Amino acid sequence: MILIMPPTAPNSIRRSQAERSDESERLLVEATLSLVAERGVSAATFEEIGREAGYSRGLAAQKFGSKQGLIEAVIVYLHRRREAIMEAAHVAEMPALDALDNYIESHLVDMNHRHGGRAYFMLLAAAVADATSMREAFAASHERVRVWLKALLQRGQADGDIRPDIDPDSAALMIGSLLVGVSIQWLIDPTTDVDQIRTTSIAALRRSLATHPASP
Repeated sequence: MILIMPPTAPNSIRRSQAERSDESERLLVEATLSLVAERGVSAATFEEIGREAGYSRGLAAQKFGSKQGLIEAVIVYLHRRREAIMEAAHVAEMPALDALDNYIESHLVDMNHRHGGRAYFMLLAAAVADATSMREAFAASHERVRVWLKALLQRGQADGDIRPDIDPDSAALMIGSLLVGVSIQWLIDPTTDVDQIRTTSIAALRRSLATHPASP
């Protein structure tokens, strides 16, 4: 059977080109995460990223423009991936403490089993150590998480599940700092028992935040 393209073919072609552009950017970002996780931050040159993704060095440079642009694309990609995971788990519909448990668990599982979490904190450590302007991108990323956690804690207080005397802003920063600390510790010592830390952290946070904490 011969298929005849409909009159809207030019629009279809434009959409296809846009989709190819999105796909190439995704593959370049994923190549970056793989390179950083397996070979270190210094290995993630535009040339190596392009080669890893199956493209030229020129495309990586064209897409991101600079290392700053690359880092920002990586952060956006990881946030979208985390949001998709939480959406699939219906985290927004969970009681606040259950949603917090899910967030902590998914973060630490990501560190242990995916390139993305490991690469993110390797890039973060390098940005801080070198005092580069890329720190601003990570600061904005952490602020985004803090705002989300604060809103979650406030929802829990409104529902009566979280103690009213807890300061949501400080608690959100504390939870975020806990996860950053555990992640960096795991980079330093990959034998760290992340599963046990996850269990202990969730139990400790429930005891400190819950209006009526469960008996141990």
